[in-house]
Amino acid sequence: MSNVYEQCPILENDRFLLRFVTRGDATDLLKVYSDKNALPFFNSDNCHGDNFYYPTKERMDKAIDFWLYSYNQKFFVRWTIIDKKTEEPIGTIELFHRIAEDDFNHVGVLRLDVRSDYEKSEAIYELLSVIIPRAYELFDCKKIISKVPVYAIERIDAFSKYGFEKSESLLEGTMDHYLYNNYWIIHK
Repeated sequence: MSNVYEQCPILENDRFLLRFVTRGDATDLLKVYSDKNALPFFNSDNCHGDNFYYPTKERMDKAIDFWLYSYNQKFFVRWTIIDKKTEEPIGTIELFHRIAEDDFNHVGVLRLDVRSDYEKSEAIYELLSVIIPRAYELFDCKKIISKVPVYAIERIDAFSKYGFEKSESLLEGTMDHYLYNNYWIIHK
């Protein structure tokens, strides 16, 4: 893998800036992770029962501490998404290289969490255009997957337009061996 775990790059386009998450993001990210309308779009598959609903600052702080710990352990990278117009965090993107014994071995796994007011096709497409081109190299993969639930109409539109296709393969949980569906895939 590349040196993403030695120095996390800042990525951006005209609308969004992605930078490594910090504890200072907690207050703004609380608006994302306490947003009950955004919660159904978060991918918590294989996350030991965590559904990413953090209704208090203390719970948000603990989540960020875990994200920082996970980065130091080289488990995954979590970027904070900044809307350049408002200059505020509106979500996060997580990425990691997955090693498993299923059809999704050696793929990049993308988790995209945004406030519900950003759960729009155009915004999601722009976020994909920031992260996907660099993700292949950063995470040493030729394929990237992301969960897109069947009710996520805006996401389906954005992911389809970007070039993702719905996969019929199931993701097997590495700990619980539960089979998860609704993954979309793009090839380099």
